[in-house]
Amino acid sequence: MPNNISGRGLTDREMLQLCLELEKGRCRSISNTLLETTHKELRKIYEDFFETASTNQFQLFEIMNEKGWYKTELASKEQIANVQALMQNNLHPDQQFK
Repeated sequence: MPNNISGRGLTDREMLQLCLELEKGRCRSISNTLLETTHKELRKIYEDFFETASTNQFQLFEIMNEKGWYKTELASKEQIANVQALMQNNLHPDQQFK
């Protein structure tokens, strides 16, 4: 495994991180385009692209997570409840002003 510091290239971790960031960017780009596409056949193409990119992104994440290179924390019950309340308010914003 080459070491970037020695000037011999990227480490496996760095390559996976770059690939993960590229797939995340691809997902963002495709979803933005998808949201603005009204042509049914073209929309289906972008939906397929998004599914592929999001699957790739998740597989890269899983590899990095298994190797301990991408750590995540479990959300507490309080954090989950806060997000649920926020989402409910966003789904029904008019109820906030009653």
